[in-house]
This record gives sequence, structure tokens and C-alpha cells, in this order.
Amino acid sequence: MIQLILLVEDDRKIARVVKAYLEGAGYRVVHAEKGGDAVAAALKEVPSAVILDLMLPDMSGEEVCQELKEIGDFPVIMLTSKSSEEERVAGFALGADDYVVKPFSPRELVYRVRAVLKRAGKGDMDSAAAMSFNNGALLIDGRSYEVKKNGLLLNMTPTEFRLLNTLASYPGRVFTREELIEKSLGYQFEGYERSIDAHIKNLRQKIEDDPKNPLFILTIYGVGYRFSGKKDG
Repeated sequence: MIQLILLVEDDRKIARVVKAYLEGAGYRVVHAEKGGDAVAAALKEVPSAVILDLMLPDMSGEEVCQELKEIGDFPVIMLTSKSSEEERVAGFALGADDYVVKPFSPRELVYRVRAVLKRAGKGDMDSAAAMSFNNGALLIDGRSYEVKKNGLLLNMTPTEFRLLNTLASYPGRVFTREELIEKSLGYQFEGYERSIDAHIKNLRQKIEDDPKNPLFILTIYGVGYRFSGKKDG
């Protein structure tokens, strides 16, 4: 079955180029120029993934992302000229799985679409079995793609889950940012390692009691990150 990509972009020139590259890669593309049209299109047919421009004429991209996430659990790639860490964190907090800054390479965007679809497929996790840490305080289940903190189900994007699952599968191992990207996401682009910090910050907000003094995901300064939870059993 051909996968459907919903492209939300009000710049028609950019949309034509991206659409051509995606269709050339074997995807079916529905293009919407406005946020309201994008939501209507997703309600009509749930897409496999969404490419979402944040600067739209009728709604903010952030608002559109929130509405789309209520329709289905599909990956969202945000297109934007905003590149600060705070803006990336805000995008990831809304459920974005990737963040592409304009101007961008259409070929790279196609590669990123493939990557988010692959990891959203949930079929190639390092550990499919459930893992429990700190006397059941944190449960990570690769079969259901669920994370629970003290029994409460957490809302995780596919990217967040893969990062957490990779770290937790190797307790005590220190990952550089580049290694973590390659191991958990399966690709690497120059500069993308800086976005990992935004994902980690967002993960800490969800799984840590005190994100500023984390117990599970520790920063190893000058190197990367390490998972420090004590595995049960």
C-alpha cells in the first residue's frame, strides 16, 4: 500500500518541489496550503506522516500540530525558519518527531520522511520485552510502545520512545549524541545532534520527578548521555 504524506505548506513553489521529490520516492502526497484544510484532509484520510510548515496564513503550525495529534498517532516533521533551541523544544513538546530548518534539501527531507516512518513502524526495537526500573517507577514496553511512570501512562512521540528505549536498553553505557542518533533513529545529518538535546530535555520533563536533577537520563558533560536507572529483576 502506498503511504500517504500530508504536506502542509503555503509557499506553492516549495510545495511543488517537495511534492515532486516525495512522489518520485514512491509516496502519495496530499497538499494543503492552510491549517484548516490540513485538519480536514487528515479527517478525510489519516496520513502516514505529516510535513508541517509552522508559518501558515490561517492558524499557527503549533495549533495545527495539536489538532492533527488528536486525529491519529502519525509522525510530524516541522518545517520552519525558527532554529533556536527553545523553539525546537516547543515543537517537540507538541509532538513533533523531527524539525527541519529552511532552507533545506528536498532529498534530505525525503530521507527524514523515510526515517520517521521506519521508526513509527515499531518493528525494530532493540528490546521488545518490557523493562522495569527503580522498583517499577518507570516501565518501558517495546511491544506496546508505552512508557509508564508510577503506573501513569505517558504521552511519547515515536522519536522520544526510541531514544529512551535505546538508552534504557544499555544501562550505564555512555552514548555520544552521534551514537545515540545512529543507534536509535538510524540516521545522521550534520547539526542534527543539537536537536537531541531538545528531545532529551522534553523526555526529562516527562519521566523525571525533578528534570533539573534527573535520576534516569544523566548528562555526561563533553560526551553525551547515560541511563542510570536500576533494572528490576
